[in-house]
Amino acid sequence: MGIHPKIGITGLPKSGKSAVLEKVVDMITNERKDERRSRNDRSQGMPIVGGMRTEPILEDGVRIGFECVDIITGDRAVMAHRDIDSRTTILGLGIDPTGLDRVAVPAIERTIETCEMLVIDEIGKFSVESEAFVKVVRAALEFDMPTVLTLHKKSRHPLLQDIRRRDDARILEVTPVNRALLPYKVHKLVRETY
Repeated sequence: MGIHPKIGITGLPKSGKSAVLEKVVDMITNERKDERRSRNDRSQGMPIVGGMRTEPILEDGVRIGFECVDIITGDRAVMAHRDIDSRTTILGLGIDPTGLDRVAVPAIERTIETCEMLVIDEIGKFSVESEAFVKVVRAALEFDMPTVLTLHKKSRHPLLQDIRRRDDARILEVTPVNRALLPYKVHKLVRETY
């Protein structure tokens, strides 16, 4: 086990987990870019943060699905949608784990090799339907690099249970009261080990 914490951001649906994560990523990226510039670091062109984001697919303001996005390349794939005919449905959305296999898995693998920090948004009901995704997340957690994850609050999936039990995990819950300050707390935890 390394020195870098695995920081899990959890909370109820629509509590602002992804917004907190986005703010942390912006803070770390800007700070590291400034540090690299001031040192004339040769790694200036290398990505600082990599991994995957989950974004809602909206139609007339209504959430009709989710897609995963590679933070570095911008590649995206639908992983859940109301129009997907699947044996597995969650919240009325059909699940297509091949989207995660195609975009999220390589994004996480590339991040481990080339970036300073790994971000996975979100480990939850949709993403754990991909065995390849579960496997790559487990492998990624064994690398000693700053890692920030958003975690489904109520899921009892073994992957989420294992993350919550890790000795190097810090699980922080987003609430209406701490939402504005939580990015600064997460940033501080990441910075302490940089």
